[in-house]
Amino acid sequence: MVASAGLGSAELSAFVAGLPKAELHVHHVGSASPRIVAELASRHPGVVPGDPDELASYFTFADFAHFVTVYLSVVDLIRTPEDVRLLTYEVAADMAAQNIRYAELTVSPYTSVIRGVPVEGFMEAIEDARVAAERDHGLVLRWIFDIPGELGLEAAEGTATIALEHGPSTLVGFGLGGPEIGVPRPQFKPYFDRARAAGLHSVPHAGETTGPQTIWDALTELGAERIGHGTSAAQDPALLAHLAAEGIPVEVSPTSNIATRAVTDLDAHPLIAMAAAGVPVSINSDDPPMFGTTLNREYEIAAGLLKLDQSGLADLAKAAVDASFLHPAGKTALRSEIDRYAAG
Repeated sequence: MVASAGLGSAELSAFVAGLPKAELHVHHVGSASPRIVAELASRHPGVVPGDPDELASYFTFADFAHFVTVYLSVVDLIRTPEDVRLLTYEVAADMAAQNIRYAELTVSPYTSVIRGVPVEGFMEAIEDARVAAERDHGLVLRWIFDIPGELGLEAAEGTATIALEHGPSTLVGFGLGGPEIGVPRPQFKPYFDRARAAGLHSVPHAGETTGPQTIWDALTELGAERIGHGTSAAQDPALLAHLAAEGIPVEVSPTSNIATRAVTDLDAHPLIAMAAAGVPVSINSDDPPMFGTTLNREYEIAAGLLKLDQSGLADLAKAAVDASFLHPAGKTALRSEIDRYAAG
């Protein structure tokens, strides 16, 4: 990593580690640490290694399609409400250890419900873990329910039904993930329309492995309020200008983009072009253990790419707060905490 302006590597790491942060693009199953995955694999033996030391090689991806295959093999380990509760609480504890104060965790309940987890049990498990995580670690969690795009319109209908009929009051957003190639965004419009009418925010992935048109489709057809990944936006100056003018944030996850081959290398990462164009960005970890990263590491990478000092890193942290769906009083409090930390 290139050191940021005025900060040595050790100083940078220490500052980032203590920086209060919000994370907006991080996946529930994809946040399972090797410890958690090994525990689940021991409960449900199969293709996923039960030895944490073997998971690093298992989580080495040839391309995005291979990543999806591996991701779904971990989803297969989530078979009971007890599994859901374990996963959710331990993920929250790992987040809190990085001084993440607020997170919007992307959850794909449909993939667990079709594998036999009762929807009521799933909701009780994530909510029980959420309450315990806030009590034990001071981390505020909110949910984004995500359509697994590879499963098509049946999954969209199922996810919308789960969200609107069973979603807890802490559900704030409706998303769309999975592969983009062969999964056009406009077909999901009716489901996003229903979710938005019910008061949920629209936060689809778009333009990660396809071109800028996918992002335009997410904006015009799905009413996207934030864009997940959006790496191809840098290919379209008019799109960058639109995102900047409308204040539509892009959720950027640098290491993820390299791991899935969406971006060739960090020096070519479109975060630089996005920031230069005035596009609001938040820094996120996506599926951190699977990509061998943490949110702290992603902030260090962003500091190097954007040549940020401590003030710039604090501004980056506040940008994530501003782009979040946290209530106004919570935003004010978290922004103030970041300012106090940076001043100290």
